Amino acid sequence: MEIQQWQTRQDGLDCLVRATAPMPAVPLPEDHVLVKIHNVSLNYRDTEVCMGLYSHHRSVAVGGPEPLVPCSDMCGTVVAVGSGLEIDFKVGDRVVSVFNHLQRTGHMRPEYIKSAGLGLPLNGVLQTHYLFPSIGLLPAPEYLTDAEACCLPIASLTAWMSLQVAEAGLNYKAESPDSRLKGKIVVAQGTGGVSIAGVQIAKAAGATVIVTSSSDAKLETARSLLGADHLINYKTTPQWADAVLAATDGYGADFILENGGAGTLRQSFDAVAFGGVINCIGYLGGKTTKKGQEEEEDHAVSVLALRRNMTLRGIMNGPRDRFEEMLGFYEQHKIKPVVHRVFPFNESPAALQYLFSGQHFGKVVIQVAE
Repeated sequence: MEIQQWQTRQDGLDCLVRATAPMPAVPLPEDHVLVKIHNVSLNYRDTEVCMGLYSHHRSVAVGGPEPLVPCSDMCGTVVAVGSGLEIDFKVGDRVVSVFNHLQRTGHMRPEYIKSAGLGLPLNGVLQTHYLFPSIGLLPAPEYLTDAEACCLPIASLTAWMSLQVAEAGLNYKAESPDSRLKGKIVVAQGTGGVSIAGVQIAKAAGATVIVTSSSDAKLETARSLLGADHLINYKTTPQWADAVLAATDGYGADFILENGGAGTLRQSFDAVAFGGVINCIGYLGGKTTKKGQEEEEDHAVSVLALRRNMTLRGIMNGPRDRFEEMLGFYEQHKIKPVVHRVFPFNESPAALQYLFSGQHFGKVVIQVAE
């Protein structure tokens, strides 16, 4: 029996190839668990890896000659276990992956990025089976389907970290997740996986949520499906920061899930509340500002941050212990990730191209197991 997988040489979304790999022999290595993968969810990171563009982490080699299996987020079933497990899993357990198993708690470290991380630098999960260290897995919530559970590792945890590490100086462990967000104002940019997870978390905890999008149809879905409080179309309202201030009586947003990068960061600075947090997550609007794009004089980031006494944070997923915390919150509120579309395994390249096109609302999933 062989493992079926998709590989990339980081040379384009249309260049993935189908391949096979040998099945791990039994007995398995010590402290390792073999998982049959049921479903894989896609992240924007996966498209950048496949195109050779995931280059902003200097310690990670990009575009190397060796083929790489992409993707990091999966739900599957344990089919074999090695001896001496640090985390006790049994055959038949349903599990989800941890993006970087070295980050057990605290901040990401350069050595973690260089040596671990599913889908670059490690082979990822777009394959039928995967051999995990036991610390690289967590139990999948029983109330979620496989397609829903596989959406948790990056999108949901990134949103969780963006909303649960609050204002500078606040001891977040002194409060419950609900009380940390209740009454706060959250701006979620766009309707991709992280933003939609952020909307769900914020609404469950009692926050007021503002969603931005270029699509009126997606905005209405955010209201009808998820209960978003205010909707802003940034195409028809390009100065959307003014709309955020108008909706909040001039207060602004306590938390902004900043997914636009260079294309939206200035607006986020104008929309954030005093003492608020801008979480830099994505860069769909570009990684750099084009020369001449703005007619008015540019302001230094340090001045913009000082102007409203706010915090600008880079968010790169989160540690295992915060993932466990998030799972407890999801269980309590029975939050179900929004799955927009499921592709079969043999259409994996098309799934990645569909995600890259931006047509989705929530998550795009690949069904690996028949």
